[in-house]
Amino acid sequence: MGRWRRRILAAVVLGGALAVVALPAHADGEKAASYVVDGTLRSDGTLSVSETVTFDGPAPATLTQRLATFRDEADGVRYTYTIRDIRVVSGGKDLQPKVTTGTGYTIVSVPTASVSQLTISYSVLGATTRADDGMVDFSWRVLQGLSVPVVAVSGSVASEAIARDYTCVSGPPTSTRTCGTFSGGTHDSRGLQFTDGPRGQGEVVTVGMRFDGGVVAVTQNRSLRWSLDRAFTPGPSQLLAAAAALVLGGGLVWLLYRRTGRDAASARPRTVAHFVPVGAGEADFHVVDDVRPGHVGTIVDEHVDPLDVIGTILDLAVRGHLLITQLPAVKDLTDWTLTRRTGSDELLPFETRLLDVIAPEGGQTRVSELAAGVIPAIAAVQSDLYDEVVSRGWFSRRPDHVRAFWSRLAWVVLAVAIVVLLLLAAFTTYGLLGLAVVAPAVGLLVVADEMPSRTAAGTELLAGLRVLAMDLDTAPTDQLPKGKEYATVSRILPYAVVLGGWERWVRVLATSDDDEGVPDPTDLSWYHAPADWQLQQLPASLDAFVNAARGRLFAR
Repeated sequence: MGRWRRRILAAVVLGGALAVVALPAHADGEKAASYVVDGTLRSDGTLSVSETVTFDGPAPATLTQRLATFRDEADGVRYTYTIRDIRVVSGGKDLQPKVTTGTGYTIVSVPTASVSQLTISYSVLGATTRADDGMVDFSWRVLQGLSVPVVAVSGSVASEAIARDYTCVSGPPTSTRTCGTFSGGTHDSRGLQFTDGPRGQGEVVTVGMRFDGGVVAVTQNRSLRWSLDRAFTPGPSQLLAAAAALVLGGGLVWLLYRRTGRDAASARPRTVAHFVPVGAGEADFHVVDDVRPGHVGTIVDEHVDPLDVIGTILDLAVRGHLLITQLPAVKDLTDWTLTRRTGSDELLPFETRLLDVIAPEGGQTRVSELAAGVIPAIAAVQSDLYDEVVSRGWFSRRPDHVRAFWSRLAWVVLAVAIVVLLLLAAFTTYGLLGLAVVAPAVGLLVVADEMPSRTAAGTELLAGLRVLAMDLDTAPTDQLPKGKEYATVSRILPYAVVLGGWERWVRVLATSDDDEGVPDPTDLSWYHAPADWQLQQLPASLDAFVNAARGRLFAR
């Protein structure tokens, strides 16, 4: 079967759903004895159709015919027909049909109560289409949408030009079965003759002819029908465009990150804190250059996190600027007071602000009573920490400002990319290109969080912190200076809270108790507890304190 025939048959199958409609019900026995078609396809592409319907017996009160106004093809192409000059006559009398427009149909309703024969005539524009090979295809359902069955169908479609090929199919709307008989291009006629029947209510007879280009005018009204499959067509050009967009977009995001988000190179790690041998089998913990736990967390992940603030609170307590006191439990609820002290070393601006928030001078504050008003002040503490890491030369710009800029830019780029995707999917077959455009935009949004870059000094410090984190995870816990276990582990604890693994060192404190069974409410200089409290309870107590303080200081 020729390619054009396959297209016509595919159109018949796809257009079948349009023809399967609710036709008016008629009494049993109401049918047309014959249905004769007299059609003419002129060289200007206009089709004129005359259908003579003859009843052998009672005619229905109303005869209805539904003429499809478009045809869809599998590749998302829609051909629209213009149907005009509709007339219905019987014995020379105009039956004045009622013509209405439905979704996809022109509907002709004719009063036929006392009519034995009538002729429906109309003209069609749009039945000739241009084929991919340059030829002209003609196709039309000469029988369609009739509200009564037909015993015999016959007729012809004359043509002013000689066709190259002819086809005729009939049956249900999705049928591809050929008509009973059909022929064309004989010496008697240039057109197509056919016979068929019987045909049931709503069944169709579709005829087609194929012409050389330029012989018959092309009258197609062609439009592209949107579908998800068509919008995301995986054709060679679409795939190539999508691949190019992915490569170019991904490369651009990578270049932006290399130029803006990469840390400066450093020659060696900078020692932040380490274990220093102080005797045979003993090592003490020393902090170098006054790097505080709040600095540590900000350098590691470029964020001022809640744990950075909690680590700072513990560090302030260990250094003598704050006393954390656990109160007796009331109805299984534990609370703590925070009391301001005067320490021996100097406070940094963010530490002073934090102390003013949680433990103002001359009073005590309960953790459970930290008001919601402290939340803006905590935000100011975090801002001070960002300023601190910039002033110390570890970042060239505040990490939060850099993240905010790139995040805003990434959201704008993503919004534009989504608009491009929607436009491409709505009006073209290049939806895959739109997805490829969105992907780098999403990548930029992910990379935006990594854009804050450390200076060379910051990179050295980060390398040193990684060494410290390894030391805290692996250093022997049984080689602490004898008699100084409490003080040594207390100095370690705030850094371990920020870098991870703090539970290990809390257990060291708990097992360092040399008077098991005796209450230890004040054995630690920085953490006091009820009179019956023992050091073995410290892991649970500190865990509860960290969670409670974080909840009160960072609740939203």
